[in-house]
Amino acid sequence: MPFGEIVCGSPGSGKSTYCFGKHQLFTALGRPISIVNLDPANDSIPYPCAVDLASLITLRDVMSEHGLGPNGGMLYCMEYLEANFDWLEDRLNELGKDAYVMFDLPGQVELSTNHDSLKRIVEKLIKGGFRLAAVHLCDAHYVTDASKYISVLLLSLRTMLHLELPHINVLSKVDLISQYGDLDFNLDFYTEVQDLSYLENSLSTTSPRFAALNMAMVSLIEDYSIVGFETLSVEDKSSMLHLTRAIDRATGYIFVPPVNSAAPPGTVDESAAPPTARPNTYSLFSSAAGALKGPGSDVRDIQERWIDAREEWDAFEKVQWRREGELVRDATARAGKIRERKSLHDDVDMGDAT
Repeated sequence: MPFGEIVCGSPGSGKSTYCFGKHQLFTALGRPISIVNLDPANDSIPYPCAVDLASLITLRDVMSEHGLGPNGGMLYCMEYLEANFDWLEDRLNELGKDAYVMFDLPGQVELSTNHDSLKRIVEKLIKGGFRLAAVHLCDAHYVTDASKYISVLLLSLRTMLHLELPHINVLSKVDLISQYGDLDFNLDFYTEVQDLSYLENSLSTTSPRFAALNMAMVSLIEDYSIVGFETLSVEDKSSMLHLTRAIDRATGYIFVPPVNSAAPPGTVDESAAPPTARPNTYSLFSSAAGALKGPGSDVRDIQERWIDAREEWDAFEKVQWRREGELVRDATARAGKIRERKSLHDDVDMGDAT
């Protein structure tokens, strides 16, 4: 059974950067991953692309042939992909049944909020056996302004209601949030979407004419009470691992290492079954039922790392990286000396034999 992510979000939220970082992380972990580019206007793809929509249709061709603007052309491309879904299905089948696929979507938010083509494409993928989760990226600097934060909440809520998938909202680029000024509240206020009535003063100050409208939108968000956020810094390994665990829990994905890999005793059933069919009790209860623990799991630690004590943490990590580099260097040197001694010993044995 293939699993995957629908990576969506507004332009500049870091979707392609996240996909590239995820590819690097999964490659290092030995996990399968394939990335599908569904943005017909993306000419510079940073990651290895398994399937590219540009080989079927491009935004530039649509605009020149039909006289459409960028937004209308993008909607046409999605409708064209929906009409030619068999093209996408054939290429996904080539990836295998155990594939983990990331779908990198365009930045036009109307595709994931009110246009039906993407929703119907997702429904066809699910009917074809995919287990998908929507990963909605939002730039973290929006939380520094109350009105922008409310707009992000409304956008996230609308996306959740439209796509109808297991959903993970993410505040991306959290490592840059300190560049946009101080937060009115702690970071957990924004990630957990706590009592939004505390934003009334800020909203009334910036737009007093729309105070009643602002509070009506706040009430709407609180009535649904389903929006929350994870945090992401693509260059931070612990942040990527934490988000990966959250997405795995949402989709029910459990990574079973290959039979010949190092794993705790009894966790892998050494059989000819594909990885998705092997029983793995340890992984099941540690990822699906266990708490999300570890670096990056507590938003208070995220605030300390990237907001309150960033310089101290940067200095600490540099020291740790230097030590890790020295350990790797020493281990490599010792391995080289062992090989030299072994080679010398073999030469001596050959001389004695002669």
